[in-house]
Order: sequence, then structure tokens, then C-alpha cells
Amino acid sequence: MPQAQSGSNQQMSGVDWGLLMLLGLVWGGTFFFGKVALALWPPFTVVLGRIVIGALLLNLVVVLSGHRLPREGDAWRALFVMGLLNSVIPFCLIVSGQTQITSGLAAILYATTSLFTVLLAPLFVAQERLTPARLLGVGLGLTGVIIMLGPEALRDPGSATLAKLAVLGGSVSYALAAIWGRRLRGIPSPVAAAGQLSVAAVVMLPLTLLVDRPWTLPPPTPQVIGAILGLGVLSTMVGYLLYFTILRRAGSVNTSLVTLLVPPSALLLGAIFLGEATTGLEIAGLALIALGLLVIDGRVWRGVQAHRRTHPAG
Repeated sequence: MPQAQSGSNQQMSGVDWGLLMLLGLVWGGTFFFGKVALALWPPFTVVLGRIVIGALLLNLVVVLSGHRLPREGDAWRALFVMGLLNSVIPFCLIVSGQTQITSGLAAILYATTSLFTVLLAPLFVAQERLTPARLLGVGLGLTGVIIMLGPEALRDPGSATLAKLAVLGGSVSYALAAIWGRRLRGIPSPVAAAGQLSVAAVVMLPLTLLVDRPWTLPPPTPQVIGAILGLGVLSTMVGYLLYFTILRRAGSVNTSLVTLLVPPSALLLGAIFLGEATTGLEIAGLALIALGLLVIDGRVWRGVQAHRRTHPAG
């Protein structure tokens, strides 16, 4: 999933809010579809199916929109790194983590992507600063992560703890992708999406053949076919197109709010269709992560300050 870069904060219309909520539902469905597909197929095969379908469809979008893939070697080197950071590594880590934890918990841990972006960006981008408000937001969010990992992570780190850490590793990779993505600013968004997914498909194919040996796997059921199509068509192609549409209409700051909408939609889908239960610690962790993201975003605090200026006490 692409991550919004820092940028202007425009006024959002009702249509923009509707598109943003739809994107939250689509990307929340990523974790639901992944869980369904994992019931039969191993992680790398699931990831390969998603990437190949998404790459084919987005390349079709590039052709139909009159764009063309770049020919310069520098562009493809940048797309190669982006394909690793934004697709291969996070997809594999998150889907692997979902073999041991619920789709809702995976989505909550995914929401830490923005926290890691804020934390890591100053190390690579001179213009980025870790302000006191951002540091407070990161601290709140990471406290939520520690709560969800639980004391057993230190006492007896088992498969569930390793799965949570794998998803967090995917979030770190997404954060690095958001920082690296600045190098792709000269490439049209659909071309960048299609290019990095094409690279990811080339990388994933030999990995999947070597690790999963797909020819030994059982044939897909209708449920698995639907889940893989959901990942490739909805989560990848439709998700990217929605993301770039909102980015163009409402700006990057508003678009980044989708991070807050993905976990609730994933929790809802998991509860309704998969019968997943959510623990109190997971809700507490989500609340702290959401609070941290709101502190980092800053618009709530600015709204309070503006209200105080226009409506002074007394």
C-alpha cells in the first residue's frame, strides 16, 4: 500500500470523505482476503497471486491512459527498490504473520506504518524534523504496540509474538518505501505503481517456485480464487487508483488519514465473516495508536486552538 508523503492539507468535500472511507474499506479487506487465501495456500503463493494480478491490471491502466513505462536505467533502479520495500517485503511479512494472528490484529499493527515513517524520515530526509508533537505521537503509538505484544513477548516469545513482529517488520518496510518514494516524483503515479509491481512479480516468481513449490499445492477452491482476485483487483488495482485519486483531490495530509480507517474495517470484516474476536488489549493498543496518529497529524489540536481563539473563555 502506498503511503502519503508530507504535503498540503486541502479542504475535503463530501465526495473526498466518501472516497477515503471506501479506500479504508478496500484496504481493510486486504487482511480479510489474505486470511481466506491462507486457509489453503502458503504465504508466498498468496503474495505472488496478488502481485501478478495487480501488475497486469495496472499495466493495462498505464496503456489505456496513454502513459508508458520508463526506459531509463535510473528509473528502473528506483522502481526495483520500491518494489522490494512497498510490495515484496511487506506483503510477505504481513501475510506470513497472518498465519498465526487474526486479520484484525494484523491491520492494527499495520497502522503503525505512519509512526515508523515519522520516526525514520529524519534519518534520511534533511527537511524532516522529529518535533515534540511528533515524538509524543510516536511514543503513544509505540506504547500501544507494546501493550498488544503483551508481557508474554518477553517471557515466552512464541509463534504469535514472532507473527506480530513480522507484521511490524512489514510496517517498517512500508515506512521506508514512503521515504524512498520521493525519488519517484518525476514518474506519473500509475506508471510508478505498475512499474514497482512488475518488478515485484519478477522477484516473487522464483522465490515462490523455490519455497512453496506451487505445483504440489491443492487446486484453489472458489473461496481462494475469490480471495486472490480480491487481493489483486480490489486491494491492489482499485486501492492504488482510489489512493491516487484522493491524493490529487485532497492532498497528502488528508489522504494519510486512511491509516486510521483500515483497522476498524478489517476488524469488522474479520468479526462478521471470519468469526474473529478482539481482545481488550488489542482495542487499547488500537486506541493508543490512533491517538498517536492524531497527535502527529496535528489537526485536532489546531482545531482546539482555533476554537479557543474565536470563543475565549468568560
